[in-house]
Amino acid sequence: MPPKPKFTREEVAKTAFDIVKREGLSALTARELGSRLGTSARPIFTLFKSMEEVKMAARELGLAEFNEYIGDYQEYTPAFKRIGMMMVSYSMHEPEVFKLLFMQEHEEKCSFKNSLRDLGDFAEICISLIRRDYELTQDEASLLLEQMWTHTYGLCVMCVTGVCNFTEEEIGRRQGIMFASLVMFIKSGKFREVYSDVEQNAEGTFHERAVGDIPYISDKNAGTAGAHSAS
Repeated sequence: MPPKPKFTREEVAKTAFDIVKREGLSALTARELGSRLGTSARPIFTLFKSMEEVKMAARELGLAEFNEYIGDYQEYTPAFKRIGMMMVSYSMHEPEVFKLLFMQEHEEKCSFKNSLRDLGDFAEICISLIRRDYELTQDEASLLLEQMWTHTYGLCVMCVTGVCNFTEEEIGRRQGIMFASLVMFIKSGKFREVYSDVEQNAEGTFHERAVGDIPYISDKNAGTAGAHSAS
């Protein structure tokens, strides 16, 4: 019968999270974790099956911290924009935890929609906030979330990798411009026509055309296409 460990799963997870937060995921090894706990690596595996399981436990703590960090969104209007701003802010202040939460390669390549599962329950929370504040349908709100997540994620990665460091005013301005543009675009109904064009050219012909030749309006409005392309 193996000896009873001197620490709990929660203590191991917290220590692992502290290592990641201060030194990055690459520093999280069984040897380093055991050293921080004052033991060898062996007792860790009486509580966890593998270091991957330890990493997932640390990630749960990171997600809880992240949710708390962005948790004041209900006090702001629009609430969804506040969430995006705080995500960028978190990436600047806690880059290693952001990497753990949102920059880990999935074992199997997944679709973009499935990748939103990394957000946990916040994907559905964001959709409900968008629908409440902007009177969009479920599909429209989902589209807005996907496009804003792409934009926000790009800003976060720029911060995490040291490419840029934004002020709160810059974050708000960049998020505001993109958010307002997308809301107006979706409410115009034009997005369905753009989607249609991409779907019709899924085999690659879309990428062979000059930008000016890509029809962003439907055939029923073909009479105005020349004016649109020329503008």
